[in-house]
Amino acid sequence: MNDRTLDFAIRYGFLLLLFGLIVYFSLAAPGFFGPLSAAFVLQSVAITGILALGVTCTLVVDGFDLSIGAVATSALMLSAYSMVILEHPAIVAVALCLGMGALVGLINGLLIVKFRVPDLLATLGMMFLLIGLQRIPTQGNSIATGMTLSNGTVAEGTFSAAFLWLGRHRFDVVIERLLPMPVVIFVVIAVLIWLLLGFTRHGRLMYAIGSNARAASLVGTPVNRYKIIAYMISGVTASVGGILLAARLGRGDIASGNNLLLDSVAAALIGFAVLGAARPNAFGTAMGALFVGILLQGMTMMNAPYYTQDFVKGAVLVAALVFTFYLSSRRTGTGH
Repeated sequence: MNDRTLDFAIRYGFLLLLFGLIVYFSLAAPGFFGPLSAAFVLQSVAITGILALGVTCTLVVDGFDLSIGAVATSALMLSAYSMVILEHPAIVAVALCLGMGALVGLINGLLIVKFRVPDLLATLGMMFLLIGLQRIPTQGNSIATGMTLSNGTVAEGTFSAAFLWLGRHRFDVVIERLLPMPVVIFVVIAVLIWLLLGFTRHGRLMYAIGSNARAASLVGTPVNRYKIIAYMISGVTASVGGILLAARLGRGDIASGNNLLLDSVAAALIGFAVLGAARPNAFGTAMGALFVGILLQGMTMMNAPYYTQDFVKGAVLVAALVFTFYLSSRRTGTGH
């Protein structure tokens, strides 16, 4: 393989694979190629994608946040508890969830930079803590209007229409009620994080910290502050994902969001392969989330058994990472 072919394969291989996947499913699964199917794919990846963008920020500073799935489900339960049991208005519930996400991110960041706990262990501990904490107020039950509480009273609060609008509203684009609100929020967050990481001084400093934190600190970069900020961004984006999930479901379902962590991490890691970046980046993460969504939607429409989906997802993730890092090492080996 000559250098030019290798460069082309590294830069565009993943996007060609994505295009090939769309063409294959369009031919093999009737109804796959159309606005309704596209909207369904985008809706299925919006929440995963939002969480993955938060993880991307921690990967940039050479960290890793395993608590995102638990933060999202905690936001789901907190918003339900706030509105159904405490009867708060939507704006209070949203503010509580965002505050909770920021606080969890702050604690994760402090554990890592001040107490020197390795990032995987700190965020794994936080994950278990949150999974336990979200079940305590309701003794492990889901939250819905009319449920009987432990003190014998009945929960009379409801999810407000304004809150449900966040998860259920669809904008008219080409055809009526096509574009779901969570997709719009996903795109806005993706653009903001893409601009932050790619086009600001802060983003450049975050990448510098990720590649060599010691060198970055020697030239005066506040390394610890940026690491804490990265985990706070991750916590807030995860809580946004949880809010949107609650708004879509309309209840505090304790079992929802089980796959969020794995799918989000997969999207962020697949993003390394996009345009030969070989590093975490917002555009790659968004494409990674889209890739997973298209793959699962296509397999579903072709009636593939549900239990094969995780296997295929894992195979694609391994292939994307091997492709990225093996070819990139070949390129550096050839002197590029």
